[in-house]
Amino acid sequence: MEIRWYILITIVGASIATFIPRVLPLMVLSRLNIPAWAMRWLNDVPVAVMAALVGQELLLSDGKFSLHANSAGILAALPAFLVALFTRSLLGTVVTGILAMLLLRLVY
Repeated sequence: MEIRWYILITIVGASIATFIPRVLPLMVLSRLNIPAWAMRWLNDVPVAVMAALVGQELLLSDGKFSLHANSAGILAALPAFLVALFTRSLLGTVVTGILAMLLLRLVY
């Protein structure tokens, strides 16, 4: 089997490009003493990012706000949201959303 050096260089370059943005902030921030208010703020960042991604997927169609374009997705998101709100379980939320969407697709 012949080794193609440009493929190897591409793989190594992609590895470095994904490694640096993940490890560098971790190394820098691990040496800093972050105030309590900043840590509370940082705890909410993953939830905000997930809400933005899910909200965009559910509520936008062709770049415009539309409740009717993905009505099954919105209906499936409601029980998943309730499970997330009351249990704070990621696994329970995902399973509930999948099952709700499965049931809605079987009905519609």
